[in-house]
Amino acid sequence: MNFSPGCNLKMTLYQTFGPVMLDVAGTDLSADEIKNINHPNTGAVILFARNYRDPAQITALCSAIRAARNGPILIAVDQEGGRVQRFQAGFTRLPPASFYAEHPELAVAAGWLMAAELLAVGVDFSFAPVLDIDCGISAVIGNRSFSQQAELATQLASNFRKGMQQAGMAATGKHFPGHGAVALDSHLTLPTDERSFSDLLNKDLIPFKHLINEGLEGIMPAHVVYSAIDPRPAGFSPFWIQDVLRKQLNFTGTVFSDDLSMEGAASVGDFPERARLAQEAGCDMLLVCNNPSAAEQVLETLPINNNPLREQRLQAMRGKPSLTLAQLQATTQWQNIAQQLTEDLHDVNRRT
Repeated sequence: MNFSPGCNLKMTLYQTFGPVMLDVAGTDLSADEIKNINHPNTGAVILFARNYRDPAQITALCSAIRAARNGPILIAVDQEGGRVQRFQAGFTRLPPASFYAEHPELAVAAGWLMAAELLAVGVDFSFAPVLDIDCGISAVIGNRSFSQQAELATQLASNFRKGMQQAGMAATGKHFPGHGAVALDSHLTLPTDERSFSDLLNKDLIPFKHLINEGLEGIMPAHVVYSAIDPRPAGFSPFWIQDVLRKQLNFTGTVFSDDLSMEGAASVGDFPERARLAQEAGCDMLLVCNNPSAAEQVLETLPINNNPLREQRLQAMRGKPSLTLAQLQATTQWQNIAQQLTEDLHDVNRRT
């Protein structure tokens, strides 16, 4: 690291959120990871299954991440349920989003339980809910979508977010403007969606528009090219982020890039170029995961600057915990919801 914490300018900026979200390798922090977390350009850490052993360990890791930072930091995880649930043993096993189409009465409760469990161990937010409409094409989305029907998906996602709100957690809708109609996986390649803007507006954008109107705090664009509309992937596109998301849909929350290490991002250049273009397109927070060297490149090459609007948006993503995990699990509310979800998910698994 070549930054100097003794520099007055950087120390002033140090008390704010930087624009980069990093990851860490294991269940505790290395010296290099502590230095990276303490870089002025760092603003958040994302956790994965490899970082989790049990609730006590993850609580300690979250505390260590906050202690490593001379300023504010956000901690996030993907805890949608189904195939995408990073913390499992010691947490309630959550169903995939498609489950709620048959059990709509549980959407609010499940959103509350998911959020309350994470907040209790020190995580600020989960990247949820998925707002993609399943078109029966995308295996990487599939049952991560609430429904193939836009209206039903919108209502269920809205209810799930309401539960998150009740627990004290901000929500992040993904993957704008919709990842459900492409077969290719943007983790592995760059998918292309050839549909028109009106097609997207009349289907895929419906849940985004609805939840934005309800006050959605965060959005993650897709690493997908909508070739009839713009030649750039949505996460690098001023058209999608500034013209559509900010101006047409009036979104005022945080825009998180999807992981810049994914192959869907590789087409725009090396890691510093990916970060620069995503930021110029309108992303407030840049994710660089599973590649420590790339993360350090991005930290060192991005200009260090104060952005009061970014700061305001990221402040809204802070979690509001009220109970420890032991206290939460002692409540009747948690016990009833956890039991119902576990029993219903068991029934679904048994039938399939």
